[in-house]
Amino acid sequence: MAYSLAVNSRITDAVTQQNMMVLGSASTVAMGSIYQSAAHSTAIVFQNAVQAQRQASICAQAATNQGVMQVYEMGGLVSAAATARVAARPPASNTLETAVMLLVALKMLKL
Repeated sequence: MAYSLAVNSRITDAVTQQNMMVLGSASTVAMGSIYQSAAHSTAIVFQNAVQAQRQASICAQAATNQGVMQVYEMGGLVSAAATARVAARPPASNTLETAVMLLVALKMLKL
């Protein structure tokens, strides 16, 4: 059990003020922690987006290289004729027409 001792009022006042300061700043510290977590999560999202973009770029370069290698394997006359047929058509206005045009070009190239 605690014994009742006479304590200087300045000491009790200092301890009370310190306790009030800790209680008063708790909400501020909590909000700072929440903002820091949100900033970290956002940074990870952006890092993942950049990495996905990098991987897509690598895949696109690989697909382009594969297509160029296939064109070089064919005879020059066949690839020139297929290219001329594709280039003579007007540009496609939507993605479905583009897909159909690519399929027709691949069929002409017999890939």
